[in-house]
Amino acid sequence: MRRLDDHLGGADTYRLYVAEIEKTATMLGSGSFSGPDRQELLSFFAEQAQQAGWAAFDAGWHGQAKELYERSFNAAKEANDAALAANALALRSYQLLPSTDVAVDLTDKSCSIAAKSAQPGVKSLLYQRGAWTYAVAGQADKAAWALGQAEAALTAPADDGYGPDWALWAHNPTELQIITGRCWTELHRPLRAVPALEAAMTQYDDSHARDKALYLSWLAEAYLDAGEVEHSATAATRALGLATDVASARPQQRLSVVMDRLQPHQSVSEVADLLAQRPLNPLQVRS
Repeated sequence: MRRLDDHLGGADTYRLYVAEIEKTATMLGSGSFSGPDRQELLSFFAEQAQQAGWAAFDAGWHGQAKELYERSFNAAKEANDAALAANALALRSYQLLPSTDVAVDLTDKSCSIAAKSAQPGVKSLLYQRGAWTYAVAGQADKAAWALGQAEAALTAPADDGYGPDWALWAHNPTELQIITGRCWTELHRPLRAVPALEAAMTQYDDSHARDKALYLSWLAEAYLDAGEVEHSATAATRALGLATDVASARPQQRLSVVMDRLQPHQSVSEVADLLAQRPLNPLQVRS
């Protein structure tokens, strides 16, 4: 079920994930579990709630996402699962952006838990998510620090294993390149952003349509910051094509920002062609 998110948008997966949550909630409420069994089931519930919360966030349904992240955090705390609790905080900080004061506070807590983890995969994920929050907050030094910690995790020994499956998707050089490029784009450092994103996009398959569309939108912005208008429009056009059939609000939101920035350059043919394809309702996602 976790792999569905690689290929489908949140509006397509949300109901399936919520149905699984409620099954587990029923077991917790009506069954007789104690000790390690109850802790394991609570951790399972916390992970499911994060999965469903992410789907709601991806679809643009923020009320549901907030509730699910909070349920996840409470279950993870009860289960004494520090890594899952930290990830719930990191996910909630994503949702709170650009309200950066609150988001950064949650990220600081998440990174403090990451520092104590013995699992490199958990460190990779939490530090990468932390770097993004710091970048959106304009805190370049803290973003660079978190990226450095995530990079160190890639070569760290894994005496207790690399970490749980929910974290391992981020524990590879391509994902680190992507978040590095996104962070430096957000901080308007195109000379750092463009090489990282270009390298990552050569490794990223089009079957991951939503995520690749998102990452290409940041590449388009980095190109624009570098004064490469034609390259920016080409990357945005590619992203728009990938995002067309994905039930996710986020690529359309990102591309709307990019197109607004490209609007003054509509005399450039690549920009004019892109703007002619602009959706009439860019944020409309089926519910």
